[in-house]
Amino acid sequence: MKADHAAHIRDHRADLLIVGKEIAALVETIQHPRYLLIENVAVAPPYQKRGFGRRMLAHAEQIAATDGLSVIRLYTNAKFEENIRLYSSLGYEVERKEAMNGGIIVHMAKSIG
Repeated sequence: MKADHAAHIRDHRADLLIVGKEIAALVETIQHPRYLLIENVAVAPPYQKRGFGRRMLAHAEQIAATDGLSVIRLYTNAKFEENIRLYSSLGYEVERKEAMNGGIIVHMAKSIG
């Protein structure tokens, strides 16, 4: 997948997790009228396997709840099986799969209360 990072910074919300003076993780979200879309969640390699990804997902869920939204959505490449297992363990369910750019994108959603 190719991303226009300048447009994302301009048009989307990005929340950062800072450790010391370094960006350890981020979550990029896009608010829609009925749901919040997690466009990107990323953890810098030196900070992986510390629960920061889960922390950023929880943060996005809090954003959605604060904004009165009851659904949060995300998508990932079907090849990222570890991510799909993580999202599933956190209550996200597969909504659909679609072909894109020679791969398969898995769309997932979670109802939040």
